[in-house]
Amino acid sequence: MPSQVVLEEKSGEVKEIEKWLVEYKSIGVASLRKVRAPQLQELKKSLYGQVYMRVMKNTLMKIAIENLGKEDLKKLEPFLEGSNVLLFTNLNPFKLALMLEKGKVKTTAKSGDIAAMDVIVPQGNTAQPPGPIISQLNGVGLPTRIESGSVWVAKDTLVVRKGEAINERLASVLSKLGIKAVEAGLSMRAVYDEGLMVMEDQLHIDVDATRNRLQQNQAEAFALAMGIAFPTRDTIKSLLSMAHQKAAALSVSAGIVTKDTIADLIRKANAEMESINKAAEKTTPKA
Repeated sequence: MPSQVVLEEKSGEVKEIEKWLVEYKSIGVASLRKVRAPQLQELKKSLYGQVYMRVMKNTLMKIAIENLGKEDLKKLEPFLEGSNVLLFTNLNPFKLALMLEKGKVKTTAKSGDIAAMDVIVPQGNTAQPPGPIISQLNGVGLPTRIESGSVWVAKDTLVVRKGEAINERLASVLSKLGIKAVEAGLSMRAVYDEGLMVMEDQLHIDVDATRNRLQQNQAEAFALAMGIAFPTRDTIKSLLSMAHQKAAALSVSAGIVTKDTIADLIRKANAEMESINKAAEKTTPKA
């Protein structure tokens, strides 16, 4: 292809990138390491209409940023190394990261992969005949026994913790046992969001833990507001109910007659009368 044609094509790509950089408020950079093409296509389909995904040369992205002359966008440049996919969206960065996490799939580990969870090999039949497999299992710390012509794992055994590297021997054993210990998918490196850079470690949110913490904080705030009688939209009904109960109790104690206290006052008077009658009967001498 003539060099002039190539240059024109590259110039056209840069113009497109410039348009996306202006059109979308958030630009994410995700690593393509260990991401399979079919999985990337599925992600594109699932995010269609919300996220525009594009694999491009880092140099073209850098040129587009330079052409726009926006200093804030240059914050993306340190992440434009290696194999990446760029994500252009108007979504909240944290929602984008959660959507990508949900798009990950478990897959068989290879040597050097990082465990996505604590990997526990369960007790039970491996469906493997006795032979070299016994030493392979024992070599990664799995206790074994032979039963009904098959090798069994004698007890549930933790073989690698979340975040630890999986060596070649363990990867081979897990593959033979059909245990998928790693997750494949897009991992966000950073997101540029309207001038701010949100780093990878900041994008990881434990949704359940955050929800529980917010619920606990809300309960504590509600209890404090009730304790100091601080009226808010959430406490006003409970405060009024508590005030009504206290006012009613005070009225009954003071003998103040109202339409709300009259029944309680009559019951109180009746109870006091019966108490006095019983006391009088005990003190009256028998004939």
